[in-house]
Amino acid sequence: MKHFLIATAVVEVGAGLALLIAPAFAVLLLLGAEISGAAIPLGRVAGSALLALGVASWFVRDDALSSAARGLLSAILVYNIGAVLVLGVAGIQSQSAGVVLWLAVVLHAAMGIWCIALLLKKAALQN
Repeated sequence: MKHFLIATAVVEVGAGLALLIAPAFAVLLLLGAEISGAAIPLGRVAGSALLALGVASWFVRDDALSSAARGLLSAILVYNIGAVLVLGVAGIQSQSAGVVLWLAVVLHAAMGIWCIALLLKKAALQN
């Protein structure tokens, strides 16, 4: 689980910082669309949430047996499933997806599968 949490921390801190610092550029890379107005602070709020998820993953990385780690893992699974669905639908509906959109979909799908495997392994160890 430690490797998963470190990978999650690195990816989400990077994405979070990108959205906090340059939300318009991050969205352009991801969705191939420009944003302005209220979408800018909303992108920064999303960046703050991703940064928080990354920080939590980093601090729990050495405590894989705790209930907090299992709760965090469950939350990360929900996030990855949501990201696959939202970004996948955006990619299908969009005429111009960003250069990293499908990479992000595949990454979130892989992380979601990894997360499920870890949760199943953890459940099996507890029984």
